[in-house]
Amino acid sequence: MSRHPPWPRRRPARVRPRPALPAARPRRPRIWFEVLLIAVSYWTYSLIRNAVPEQKADALANADWIWGFERTLGIAVEESVNHAVNSVTWLIVGMNYYYATLHFVVTIGVLVWIYRFHPGRYAATRLVLFATTGVALVGYYLYPLAPPRLMNGQNFIDTVLVHHTWGSMASGNLKQMSNQYAAMPSMHIGWSLWCGLTIFAVASAPWARILGLLYPTVTLVVIVATANHFWLDAVGGLLCLAFGYTVSRSWYGSMPHRLPRHPEHAGPHPASELLNRIRTRV
Repeated sequence: MSRHPPWPRRRPARVRPRPALPAARPRRPRIWFEVLLIAVSYWTYSLIRNAVPEQKADALANADWIWGFERTLGIAVEESVNHAVNSVTWLIVGMNYYYATLHFVVTIGVLVWIYRFHPGRYAATRLVLFATTGVALVGYYLYPLAPPRLMNGQNFIDTVLVHHTWGSMASGNLKQMSNQYAAMPSMHIGWSLWCGLTIFAVASAPWARILGLLYPTVTLVVIVATANHFWLDAVGGLLCLAFGYTVSRSWYGSMPHRLPRHPEHAGPHPASELLNRIRTRV
């Protein structure tokens, strides 16, 4: 029998889990700030993209590797598509203008549409686009890649040069203004898929949702038919977009289309809820 009186057992201290960092709250965008932000961001993107050293030898070697790898996979049909579409003049000319214009027009149009009719989802949707474009710059720097039309020893047709269409900064006199060896990843696919998924997730009209899905599909055919990209460049654009959605979801705590349509319906900020709980306990 113990000589010492039993001491009361001390209960282990309860460790309260730390609250997760509050997600950012969507706010109503301001038109002047958005116009300035987009203009500066695109100027910076173009500046950095074109400042990447044009590593011609590496870019051509990487193009040969991509082409050989696609042959191994049995998907190296870009040259056949390029020649088939080029034989139909009105079709390839239309694709040349499609490649040169809709990449910007549709993207800006979707941004304006979300800003005007879904302001609560605008910031998160814009962040997807910005993060997608930002990580693409890393790809341009780390993996210079020549487009099919610039490959050596292949029979790809530069459709802009052949048909003398304007607008493309990848051919003709304008090619001096753009990095010719920044084909991986394809931002034509990254941006068009962002547009298509945004329209499909947010639009209510069935015809609009169908058009949203068709847009990146047609864009994929266009970038291959004009010999500006390989199929695998499109995969790179898809991976960049997945990164963009991951960043946006981490920042806002939800996918863009699941956020409230209007900022005023977003409810109290999570940080203010946390402060209120602390005050009630004190």
